[in-house]
Amino acid sequence: MTDIQYINTPEQLDQLCTQINKESWLALDTEFLREKTYYPKFCLLQIATPEWVACVDPIALPNLDNLFAAIYNPAIVKVFHSCRQDLEIFYQLTGKLPTPIFDTQIAAPLLGFQENPGYAMLVSSLLNINLDKAHTRADWSKRPLSQGEIAYAADDVVYLCKIYQLMQKKLAELGRSEWLKSDFAELENPELYQVRPENAWLKIKGKNKLTGKQLSIIQALSEWREKAAQAEDHPKSWLLRDEMLFDIAKLQPETVTDLGNIRGFNERVKNRYGRELCQLITAAKNRPPIPLNDKGRSLKKSQHQEAILDILTAWVRVRAEENALNPVILATRKDLEELLLGSEDCNLLHGWRYAMAGRELVGLLKGELLLEIAADKLAIIEK
Repeated sequence: MTDIQYINTPEQLDQLCTQINKESWLALDTEFLREKTYYPKFCLLQIATPEWVACVDPIALPNLDNLFAAIYNPAIVKVFHSCRQDLEIFYQLTGKLPTPIFDTQIAAPLLGFQENPGYAMLVSSLLNINLDKAHTRADWSKRPLSQGEIAYAADDVVYLCKIYQLMQKKLAELGRSEWLKSDFAELENPELYQVRPENAWLKIKGKNKLTGKQLSIIQALSEWREKAAQAEDHPKSWLLRDEMLFDIAKLQPETVTDLGNIRGFNERVKNRYGRELCQLITAAKNRPPIPLNDKGRSLKKSQHQEAILDILTAWVRVRAEENALNPVILATRKDLEELLLGSEDCNLLHGWRYAMAGRELVGLLKGELLLEIAADKLAIIEK
């Protein structure tokens, strides 16, 4: 393997930036810790091309502005695997996102892989290499890092380079190189990486079973917890676990003593925030909750709706077979249900799935297109 450059001085960083500016694409990965913090603690940045690999130590370096300027060059493609958390770190540090992006996890289903495949699985399948797992739980914030840890971290981008090159070749052979552009463009939306405390309740599982006062309390406490966790830079669960949110919503305590009597309630949180929480709970009980939408609810469908879903499923199977894809990769039954019920978040309304089948399915549902049987084959025609 190419020697690993370990970058921990400003002089080394300047030389690396010069190297970066000569490239047309980079493989990137980050190591971070989040077990004891709200915000990810940036510990290591791995960068590679087919010719060189570097590990940048952000803990040792006082200023990374030049590095970010080089990486953010729009002429350089940034290659990641499952990039959401990596991009969150970039956005947190700079307020911007590195573009353009190529994500191998998103590209993989177009080459016959399952949805959201893991990195180790791609390395094994495409390169016939089993990744070393010795440092999976390493503490990346400690210094010095061992040679084994540095090599382990570098492997993530060394193999990512090879996977990217193979994927690019196969996508080109299949005529699918352009299919992913809109999917990658969606990852470049800053709103994906902005945490809005007032919307924190939307991520609470089981909220759809609540109504009235209970739902209002969950909404108020979720917003408070998000803000408090940000202010303390501690995990949300250190303040109130999700299970505790439901216990509070059901018991609706009115005093600090009532809060403390709830089994498992954090003593520190009670002493520091107890009065504030009681005021929030009281206020929430006396106002209507933000209405739930129907997404996530299991709605009973009519026989006609079930029949329509069967028709949509048939067309998905046709389009998937034409493109040598597993139909489930193109659209699941749940995806089709969301489309039928008018969800704007349906996968079939975005990216290559929309181009391949979603546009036609929307046309069928609107009555603008028709499905016909001709010569023992299904076909879509203009109305």
